[in-house]
Amino acid sequence: MTGTPGEFARIQMTLFTDALVIRGYTLATATRVTDILNGVPDPFLVLEDVTVEEFGERGQPIRAAYAQTNLDAVLFAVIEQRNDSVAALRQVKQPELAIISVPPFRITGTIHVVPNEDLRQGLAALTGRFIPVTGATYWSERVGEARQPADVLAVNRHRAQILAPHVEVDPWSGLDHGMPSPLGPSGS
Repeated sequence: MTGTPGEFARIQMTLFTDALVIRGYTLATATRVTDILNGVPDPFLVLEDVTVEEFGERGQPIRAAYAQTNLDAVLFAVIEQRNDSVAALRQVKQPELAIISVPPFRITGTIHVVPNEDLRQGLAALTGRFIPVTGATYWSERVGEARQPADVLAVNRHRAQILAPHVEVDPWSGLDHGMPSPLGPSGS
């Protein structure tokens, strides 16, 4: 999504709480999810054309023309459109793979910290209520939400219980080495 600075755009968002998935649109001059959420002056965000679903419910979702959502209740948010941020607004940062626990969800992806700082200092220096995670995957085994990819999502730091460095590990790696063939030593 692109836009001229100062021009309002209609942006589709999905907000996740610990019990609800809220989909709707917001009007904003910013196009980056963290800029939108951190720029809201009130503790609430008003969305339009809203659909609200409870985890595990099979009933009809709630639909409303407008709905006010408490940002303190939001675990994380995803923008549905691909949004291109303005290069002039970007700060040079070092990417670090992280795992974030915002129960009942887990998120893996890349956080961006100030370069030349160790990860401990970089985590301490993160600012804003919502922080961006790029190349993200989110899921919840507890509420039955399958792994979903997101180019970028915004995590509510006040709701995150763990934000830590992460290393992707293949649990099956090396299991076939040194294992005898079920067909015998010759493999036949």
